[in-house]
Amino acid sequence: MAVFGVIAAALGVVGLVSPDTMISGMGFDPVPAAERADNDGTLTFITASSMAAVNMGAYYVLAAMADWKAFFLWTVPFRLLTFTVFTVAVVTGRAPSGFLGVGIWEGVGAVLTGLALAWERRRRTGTAPASA
Repeated sequence: MAVFGVIAAALGVVGLVSPDTMISGMGFDPVPAAERADNDGTLTFITASSMAAVNMGAYYVLAAMADWKAFFLWTVPFRLLTFTVFTVAVVTGRAPSGFLGVGIWEGVGAVLTGLALAWERRRRTGTAPASA
């Protein structure tokens, strides 16, 4: 969880500091500022998304530091939903193939989190002292 949080926050910072780097990383061609339409909201969207990533990263790191298992469990279905939405967006042509990386990141993260929680629960129950 902490690793995911640090990576999310770092990518958020990249988007805040260098929006064109984030745009390129998602498979889009950055448009120079002089060529943007007056009503182009791309940079606003990147700023908002990047700030959300910084915040989300902080939440994950703080939850990991507090060993907040309920939070970890809640992330599994929502990350699977994110995987589904991004993957479907790519498959249907609504988003460029660069978004598939986001979907895979979320899907793998959800599965690994779910497996880690199950392993820990099994370990905890298997080593618990028997009651007399």
